[in-house]
Amino acid sequence: MIDLKPAGQLFVLACAAIISYLWLRYKHIRSVPAGTVHNAPREADASETSPRHTSANRPPLEILYHGPTDAAEGPVEVDIVAVHGLGSNVDWSWTWQDKSGRRPPVHWLKDLEMLPAVVPNARIMVYSYESRWHANAPKTRLHLCGKDFIDALHNFRNDVPGRPIIFIGHSLGGLVIQYALLLADKDEKFKYLPKNVVGFIALGCPFKGTKMQSIPDIIARFMVLANSHQGIIRDLVYGSDTLRDQLDALCQLINTLSIPTCCFFELYATDYGIRFGCPGYIKGMVCLLRGIATELANPAIQVVREESACIDGWPKKPVQTDHLKMNKYSGPEDRSFRSVSAVIKDMYAGARDVLGHRNATTQNCYFVVPFGRNENFVGRKSILQQLLGRIPPSANQYDCQRTAIEGLGGIGKTQIALEVAYQVRDKHPDCSVFWVPAVDATSFENAHRDIGRQLGVKGIEDDKADVKMLVKAALGHKSAGSWLMIVDNTDDIKLVTSLSEYLPSNRKGSVLFTTRDHSVVSSLDISPKGLINIGEMSREESFEMLKKYVKQESRWHDMKSTTELLDLLADLPLAIRQASAYMFQNGIPTTKYLRYCQSSDKDMVKLLSEDFQDRGRYDASKNPVAMTWLISFEHISQSRPLAAQYLRFICFLAEKDIPISLLPPGRSELEIDKAIGTLKGYAFIMERNEPDSFDIHRLVRLVMRNWLQTNGEWQEWVTKVSQRLTDKYPFPKHENRAIWVRYLPHVLQLRNECADKETGLLFNVAESYSQLGKYNEAEQMYRQTLELRERVLGRKHPDTLTNMNNLAAVLDRQGKYEEAEKMDRQTLELRERVLGKEHPSTLGSMNNLASVLNKQGKYEEAEKMHRQTLELREQVLGKEHPDTLRSKANLDICLQAKTDKGL
Repeated sequence: MIDLKPAGQLFVLACAAIISYLWLRYKHIRSVPAGTVHNAPREADASETSPRHTSANRPPLEILYHGPTDAAEGPVEVDIVAVHGLGSNVDWSWTWQDKSGRRPPVHWLKDLEMLPAVVPNARIMVYSYESRWHANAPKTRLHLCGKDFIDALHNFRNDVPGRPIIFIGHSLGGLVIQYALLLADKDEKFKYLPKNVVGFIALGCPFKGTKMQSIPDIIARFMVLANSHQGIIRDLVYGSDTLRDQLDALCQLINTLSIPTCCFFELYATDYGIRFGCPGYIKGMVCLLRGIATELANPAIQVVREESACIDGWPKKPVQTDHLKMNKYSGPEDRSFRSVSAVIKDMYAGARDVLGHRNATTQNCYFVVPFGRNENFVGRKSILQQLLGRIPPSANQYDCQRTAIEGLGGIGKTQIALEVAYQVRDKHPDCSVFWVPAVDATSFENAHRDIGRQLGVKGIEDDKADVKMLVKAALGHKSAGSWLMIVDNTDDIKLVTSLSEYLPSNRKGSVLFTTRDHSVVSSLDISPKGLINIGEMSREESFEMLKKYVKQESRWHDMKSTTELLDLLADLPLAIRQASAYMFQNGIPTTKYLRYCQSSDKDMVKLLSEDFQDRGRYDASKNPVAMTWLISFEHISQSRPLAAQYLRFICFLAEKDIPISLLPPGRSELEIDKAIGTLKGYAFIMERNEPDSFDIHRLVRLVMRNWLQTNGEWQEWVTKVSQRLTDKYPFPKHENRAIWVRYLPHVLQLRNECADKETGLLFNVAESYSQLGKYNEAEQMYRQTLELRERVLGRKHPDTLTNMNNLAAVLDRQGKYEEAEKMDRQTLELRERVLGKEHPSTLGSMNNLASVLNKQGKYEEAEKMHRQTLELREQVLGKEHPDTLRSKANLDICLQAKTDKGL
């Protein structure tokens, strides 16, 4: 075993590449007599092609056999197009050579006794592209080859655009055909081309890549110093994600159009060294690089293995040869030719039937959708991909799929479903699409009547007919073909329950629902895999949407204002649509619209309530964001009263991290869970990582607060929320810090709306600020609370006196000693009068006053008061009481301060 370090491997590889290049050129000079013209195709080095053979000097498509020359033989009925593989040349790729020289070359695509004899009424042509892996191919990509191929076909066949096509691809040529078909299917200009394909023959095509990919890559780097990193060679890495995705898309297209296919795979290994007259040489060089000397004894390599060349569900046939010879046949009796040509003959014979069935299927499909395609639709690519992989009936041949798009009103569910409807129509022309609004029972029935008319259902016009049941029966029959039904706005759980028996079911059918209510998903028995939750758009998507609707760059070019506006609108599609419509209609920029929104909540709600025209919604007069959510609120109020109460309650709290423990109690834990689940189901509130808390959507909160004011419920709910927070908010201590710190943002949100009698809550908040070291905020809150308590409770009330004491303490902590002293004296005087001189609270005030006197340097008075406090605490509380010991320590501090000052 040879063990080489990386540097040594690179050196050996370079030397081997140089030797190989010199050896090949030597072989070439020795084998070609002077003056020889390269005009005969032969199995030689791919680089041995004269200038006239290069793809740059010839048209992309060339006819090898024009079809019948005699009118009596009939017209040309099919085009057969062959595409060669990697490292090949269109002149010799399809040609068999007799190495002994006794027999002439055989070109099976054009020699009259070969394929033209099998399909005489076909026009046979070849496509030429640069595939030399050691020259220009590393600079070419499959995507570019596919694009060039489809352009060439379109231009070449413009006089016979509807003529059937059979493709033959050898090796990489099959992938070029694959890319061309997929590109054409996505482009309206070329979409007709895949619909005319009646056959696809793959000769050793590496649909899943090849493990031989690294060999030409290595040699190409050193022989021509080419960078193949982005080229065809790199496109062939075995098992790559790109090849897998492309293959999935091709299979879907093949299945949709029912294109006949056949995969041929090689049975023998290939020795690439034979092509250069040095059997085993290339394999030996690669093995040397890898340090595996034992592999030199087995120089043959299987280029495209069966698992890569054959696709599940497609017919497959073996070829009794290797990869280099599976597209070269010696004559009419060649067993490989007979096998391949038989398949071509069958595809040729069945071309009319395939197209007839395809056209009949397409003609019997219906597209009953009330809205046009939204040309301004942006983003949501991952969601669309997920839906398109699930909802086409062909995605599950064993069951009628049920899928639901769930999300907040205005999040874009209907627009996503609409885009999906058009994409299914384009990608699956054999699939009918029906749109059924479930806004109410009438719209549901009317949509079914329209569907019944399209299907020609008997009795559909009868006034007494059960329209919904008739349509269900029609779509349940196998003659209905493939269909997708989109049931939009399934938000009313009672309505959905009553109509669910009319939902059709057929293994060739699929039903897609859009809903705001998660309970609808459960009632329709939709599996978790079938549920797709929709959130706000990404910032890039939001910005792109705003630009599309506002149109003029001058109105959104201020990126700071535009970003702030999108923040305010929470990247909600309907809100962005409404804002952009207002800006477009009134000719204002984002800066001014943002200023309107920020001026007051009332103005913000007014803007969210503005009507605007949108053809993609059912009622142009009810488009506003506010109206959309209030409809959902009405549904909740009827089905889940406690959930509606909770929504009223939480709109007074902060938006983030709302603990469930703050909510009013329900009759049972089950009822509470259902209420919270309902709000989550409508996406009014969003789950957090913590199981006991949630967030409320910013705009939902704003609209709900406005609704309470408009309907006269504001003060009632302010009082209820204040009382609940007063009951739940504890007096702040170190041991309960986790609780009050979490509750504090919600109390602060309610601060300016608290009723006067809820002074206990404000007092606790003031103390919370003090505990957090926010003394300025604590002072302001204590002063506000003191003013309220003096007015409501009176100056001598114990709670008022406690408030004065704590305010003095906060002033002390801020260094406002004179104000603190004044407040402490007032508190002490009132406590002595109300509580008595020996009351613990009075003694606490004496201690506080002594301490603030000490801080101001009034040591004599401070000492005297500390001694009085100590003496009284010893008498009242005892010498070992913590407060007594604290007084003793304070007296020592005072005495030490006097000593330090020399007093």
